[in-house]
Amino acid sequence: MSVFNLFKDRSAAGTLGILAVALGASTLLYYWVAPEKKVDDFIGPPRSGYVLTNFDLDSYNEEGQAAFKLIAPHLERREGDESLYINAPKFVLPPTKDTTAPPWTGHSEYGWVNKDGTLLKLQGLVHMDRVAFDTNPPASIDTSEVTAWPKENRLETAEAARIVQGTSTMNGIGMRANLDTKHLELLDAVHTQYQPRKR
Repeated sequence: MSVFNLFKDRSAAGTLGILAVALGASTLLYYWVAPEKKVDDFIGPPRSGYVLTNFDLDSYNEEGQAAFKLIAPHLERREGDESLYINAPKFVLPPTKDTTAPPWTGHSEYGWVNKDGTLLKLQGLVHMDRVAFDTNPPASIDTSEVTAWPKENRLETAEAARIVQGTSTMNGIGMRANLDTKHLELLDAVHTQYQPRKR
């Protein structure tokens, strides 16, 4: 190896060494003088994606039939899970199979709907009514904390429930209902009263 080549290899290695030292120093300098990352100091519930006042909301199932309707003075959509939080909703739950039957209508203190509209929670006190039709007398349900699957027309609660249909009154703890088959079931501590018919 000539003296020239040896000098050339050493100068290239020296240049690379200087560049490496400069790069390391500039990286350290950046972290030393760079501003600290901003800390998210927001405290409170998730912020709303949007807020609606005095709104009507219509949801449909996969067949294009009405699944439920909500009317309320206030709705907030959360950014995180895109669910809807509703104050004082009035609701309509129409039947999807027997379209000649009237819908159940009612109201609750609060409501919640998931992103897909497949799960509806009626929170606080819940009251529901259905008008008379065919040979079926009018009916009403008073309960609380109802979970509903409106696209399947099912609902349930683990709370106390009172069902009045015609002259009969049923009280119990826990209730399941299929609004398409008109099947209402109280699960525990069931007590039934029948009023005598007027002659």
